[in-house]
Amino acid sequence: MVVDDSAIVRGLIIQMLEKHVDIQIVARAANGEVAVAELGRTEVDVIVLDLEMPVMDGMTALPLLLAKRPGVQIVVASTLSKRNARISLEALQQGAADYVPKPETGSLVNAEEFERELLSKVVALGQRGPGRTQTPAARPILAAQPRKSTVRPGIIAIGGSTGAPPVLLQIMAGLKDAVTQPILITQHMPVTFTALLAEQLARAGARPCAEGKDGEPILPGRAYVAPGGWHMTVGRSGVTPVIRLNQDPPEHFCRPAVDPMLRSAAEIYGNRLLAVILTGMGADGAEGCRIAAQSGGRFAVQDETSSAVWGMPGAAAKTGLAEAILPAHQIANWIKEIAK
Repeated sequence: MVVDDSAIVRGLIIQMLEKHVDIQIVARAANGEVAVAELGRTEVDVIVLDLEMPVMDGMTALPLLLAKRPGVQIVVASTLSKRNARISLEALQQGAADYVPKPETGSLVNAEEFERELLSKVVALGQRGPGRTQTPAARPILAAQPRKSTVRPGIIAIGGSTGAPPVLLQIMAGLKDAVTQPILITQHMPVTFTALLAEQLARAGARPCAEGKDGEPILPGRAYVAPGGWHMTVGRSGVTPVIRLNQDPPEHFCRPAVDPMLRSAAEIYGNRLLAVILTGMGADGAEGCRIAAQSGGRFAVQDETSSAVWGMPGAAAKTGLAEAILPAHQIANWIKEIAK
């Protein structure tokens, strides 16, 4: 179902979605009130939801839609204003599965990147919709590797995408006052969103957390979020580890991407790197985890049951090198046990 008050935008989004053979548009709505009513009579797996609408806006409709059809996957579509970025992050905490930054109406016709991102997210989330019968148990069980090292980590690196922001908040809250190591975070997010995410993580974890700045030293007790549009890596200034930012080509269609962060962290920290891959589409982070493990580092992944999309953690798990495959609520304790 596509929910947007603009008939033009609604039509363009439907045209984009209908290009994919696995997507069927079963409903459309001009505001949240109509969407809630439509959901009562139509089976829907995924909803693309606008935020700013008359009668009933997206944030008001969100909990009603989730209650009306448990398990429905909601993708928030909003323009890249600071206000909408803040509301989108709130929507993720309230149960939305993901977000897509929406171009201005006049730019939507030729918005190839928006179309690619929208299609991939709707298809991936549709596999977990309430109308699907596929379950995590249908996949081969992947075994974690036993603990290989007793070296205390010097840095913690976390990567995620679809569905990861609420898990990041949970992890940071769980690590409050418990670990002193610096924390690097790469979350697939556009400009504006990452700065707001850093603010939320700082509050949740009661530790300084901000977008990384090129050349700043990596210090104990701090957390650094990769800024939207930039790869965040680790380098050296003399003997001091520092943040390095670059605008090299996207990896896995993403910038920031997780792999550059992990590759560089493994080079600088070696067996003192501890990494975690959270829910997300695609395979970003898997190669970085492989390199981390080959350098003596360690990593865990979020399990399929608690993941919105088991793409990134699944790909990392399939390397056969993950030390643990954990539900979201156990990740912070795993980090604390190793980092202490």
